[in-house]
Parts: sequence; structure tokens; C-alpha cells
Amino acid sequence: MGRSVWGFWQGVFSTAVLYGSLALFTSILHNVFLLYYVETFVSIYKIDKISFWVGETVFLIWNSLNDPLFGWLSDRAFLSSPQSGPPITTPEVVLKRLKSLSTNGPLFALSFLAFWVAWARPGLQFLLCLCLYDGFLTLVDLHHSALLADLAVSAADRTRLNFHCSVFSALGSFSVFLSYSFWDKEDFYSFRIFCVSLAAFSILGFFLVSRLLRHRFQKEVLHRQDEAQTLKELSVGHAPLTHPEKPVTIGQYLKQLSKHRNFMWFVSMNLIQVFHCHFNSNFFPLFLEHLLSDNISASTGSILLGISYIAPHLNNLYFLTLCQRYGVYQVIRWLFMLKLGLSVAMLLAGADHIYLLCIFIASNRVFTEGTCKLLKLVISDLVDEDFVVNRRQQAASALLFGMVNLLTKPGQTFAPLIGTWLLCVYTGYDIFEREPVKDSLVSVPDVASGLGKPPLRLGCFYMLVFVPITCALLQLASWSRFTLHGRKLQGIKTLRQGAQHGNLIDVKAI
Repeated sequence: MGRSVWGFWQGVFSTAVLYGSLALFTSILHNVFLLYYVETFVSIYKIDKISFWVGETVFLIWNSLNDPLFGWLSDRAFLSSPQSGPPITTPEVVLKRLKSLSTNGPLFALSFLAFWVAWARPGLQFLLCLCLYDGFLTLVDLHHSALLADLAVSAADRTRLNFHCSVFSALGSFSVFLSYSFWDKEDFYSFRIFCVSLAAFSILGFFLVSRLLRHRFQKEVLHRQDEAQTLKELSVGHAPLTHPEKPVTIGQYLKQLSKHRNFMWFVSMNLIQVFHCHFNSNFFPLFLEHLLSDNISASTGSILLGISYIAPHLNNLYFLTLCQRYGVYQVIRWLFMLKLGLSVAMLLAGADHIYLLCIFIASNRVFTEGTCKLLKLVISDLVDEDFVVNRRQQAASALLFGMVNLLTKPGQTFAPLIGTWLLCVYTGYDIFEREPVKDSLVSVPDVASGLGKPPLRLGCFYMLVFVPITCALLQLASWSRFTLHGRKLQGIKTLRQGAQHGNLIDVKAI
């Protein structure tokens, strides 16, 4: 009876739906984390400024190093053909990644809970919680992202997988709406119960979905093994892509990567994108408070907050249809130009147009996050190029995603540090002291009084518009040098599909 019920559920959900649902169990926790972890430690646990900066600095180092470390441990066997034994097949790689998700997904949910109960000195707890949470988040994100490149090669199949991720991520963003109802700095108990409920749902989801997918691909592996045994008995088979050679060392891999020009240009663009995404997340509540709070109700602020988290995923569904028609490269370029145009228009309009400010604050986050959602497709294309150019035995998907994160995740830590520094320098406002700082490195005339620093509201407005303008200009410059699109991209995909013919999984057929 149990097996028949299990088989029924396996038949109901497609691989794309199950893959996409894994994004739900991550996003319901991560969105709440991004929105409240700084406020929790600053306003409730009363962390001091030095401990905050030390924690963020250590987090910066760990946040950058754990991605390539976990990626290397996961994929080092795929960098070259084995000296003996049969080649590793795609279903076996998928099973390995699913096993990791079934273990690390629940642990990620448990690490999320460690933020919301004071169990150590604020500085120590801040450091340990950030490192523990990010370690498990990295393991989950690396293997889930790598599955995008392992499950499919064609742009259509990858777009289909990404489409389902966007749908479920949008559903996961509803936790932001709900969190606003429970958040109360004076009475933290209700919010803690809310977080425990989210974590329990996430643990159950990771366990069930990863198990469903593992059962599906275990059948695929057994089928491949039977085929391989038959071919061996008949002495018929395909030669591997390359002759057996020594495993690639980390030094050789880094040298190969340093010659990968498209990878380097993509990383330079993505570093700025990661910075801008987290800048928006970290300072969204501050912008609402100081630019809009006197002119909009609390419920309107809640709606804006929720829209800014849900709309990027829904908008991404439309962006993905554009990608199928015009290509990912062109759509991302248009989004950079749109970000630049909207920011310049808002600068010219000024800070006194409240409705324009509401639209800009929400749309700035929506389009910036929407761009981030498309970048996994570009990294998957870079996995294909790395596979073809370096003649890999199997695509080292998790390792390449890890190397991208190594070079771009510093933007996640730089965002709150640079943002708070700019605000303090420009306006004298210190989020730790909640009062103006007496001295500053820069003195800017106040438009209203003609003396001293500009008011906090004007400083927030200039940060709101000048950060996206600067980011957009730098990104357009980097993106113009990226050449993996059009005919070149199609040629790379054709070569990879030819090299791994019969070793890929048909997403639609499962």
C-alpha cells in the first residue's frame, strides 16, 4: 500500500515541478532572514558596532571561501576522465546532488532557527549564526543550481526548469507578507513561533521532495547500468570524450578558469549585481521609513514590502518568455538599460513625488532581483563552455557555480558595510547610535539651511538613485565584452550534446 501511494505521487509530479519546489523550501526562510537578521541583532540583541563589523568581515571571508571549497569537494572527480573504471553518468551525478540536498536542506532550516533566540553574547552569536547558516545555505544552493546544468542542456529545457523555480520562489515570498504581521520588537515570542513553523515546513519539504526525486533517478541509474552491462558483454560501446589522464589539480583548474574570458567578464558584472541586490534588501526598510513613512500608511508599506519580494519571481516568468525569443544576453542588457533610465528619471523628478518614489523603490528591487533570477541560466551556459573547451569527462557544475560565488559573494557583505558608511559620512546618521555623528569626513551643504549636512531624507534619496545609476553603467560596460551568446552559444551547446549523447536526462519525458 505504502509503495503504491509513493508511486502515485511520483507519477503526479514532473521532474521540473519537483525541482522547482526545492526553491520554495529555501526562499520561505531566506527572505525572512534577509529582512530581519540585521534589525534583530541591532535593535533587539543590542549588538555593538565593533562586533557587528567584525562579524560581517569574518562572514565576508567565510561566505566567499565556502562556495569553491564545497564545489571542489563535490565535483573534483568530474574534472577529467578517470584512469580506470566506467565514466560517471548524468543520473549518478543527479543522485549525488539529491542525496546532499536531502541531508543539508533540513540542517539549513535548523540553522535558520538559531537567529531568533538569544543563546550567547550578541557578537559571538552573530558570528556563529551567520557562518553556520551560510554554510548550509551554500550547500543547498550549490547543488540545486548545479542540477539546472545537469538535468538539461537545451535552452528550452533549462528555461522550463527555471520557470518552475520562479513560480515556487514567488510562493515562498509570501512568508514576507506573513512575517510583517508577526514582527514586533517589543514582543518577540510570536515571531519566533512563526519562524519555527516555517522551518518545520521547510524540513518536511526537503525530505519528501528529495526522496521523490531520488527514487525517480535510481530507476534511471539501474536502467543505465543494465545497458552498460549489455554493451560490455557484446564488446560494443562508445569511447569516452578524452583519453584517460591524471586528475586535474586545483591549481590547473584555476589556471584554466583564468583563461576563460567570458567567465571573468561575467563575474565582474555579477559582483556588482550581487552588491545591488543586497543593498536593496538591506536598506529597503530604511528607505520606507525615511522617504515614505510620513506619507503612506503602515499597511501600504507592508504591501510595498511584499510586492518587492514577490513581483521579481512573477516578473521573471515574463522575462523567461523573452529569453526564449531574444536570448538571455539581450534581455539582461535591456534590464540594465531600464535600471539606468528609471534611476535617472527619478533623480530628475526629485524626492517630493511620493507616488513616483513608491513606484521607483518597488520597481528598482523588482528589476534588480529579476536580473539575478536569470543569471543561473548564464552560469549554466558557462558550464557548457567549460565542459567543451577543457574537454571534461562530466560537467563540473557545482564547482563552477562555487567559483562564481567566490568572486561575487563579497558584494553581499559590502552592501550593508558600504551603505551604512555612505549614510554616516553623508548625513551623520549612525544606525547603531540612532543619532547624528558629530564629525564626518565630508561636509555637504544642506539645501534647506545652507549649512552642514543634508537631512537624512535627502541623503537616503541620493543613495536610492545614485547606487543603481553607478551599478548600471559599470554593468553595461562589462556585459558588452561577454561573447557567449548567439551563434557561439548554439555551437557550444551542440558540441556538449554531441559529447554526452545518450547520457543526458530528458526532463519532459520523466
